[in-house]
Amino acid sequence: MKARAASPDVLVDLGGLAELKGMIEAALPGAEAEVIDETGTGDHIRATVAAPQFEGISRIDQHRLVKAAVKKRFDDGTIHALSVKTSVPG
Repeated sequence: MKARAASPDVLVDLGGLAELKGMIEAALPGAEAEVIDETGTGDHIRATVAAPQFEGISRIDQHRLVKAAVKKRFDDGTIHALSVKTSVPG
């Protein structure tokens, strides 16, 4: 999966989205993540993540794993909001 802006008309720091994607995939080895800037401001992010680590755990715990992976960016104010969709690959 990839990092991309919600609209091709909006200039977004794709490097920041790529960093978030990398943070999620590093925290969850084997995961595939797609990270999208929902508003064009770079601080409201949607992450769709498929990871084998999600097998057998609750949806809320899956979301906690994703949010923990990017906690550093919440703490420094880069991210204001993160919506998460998770699944088990396969």
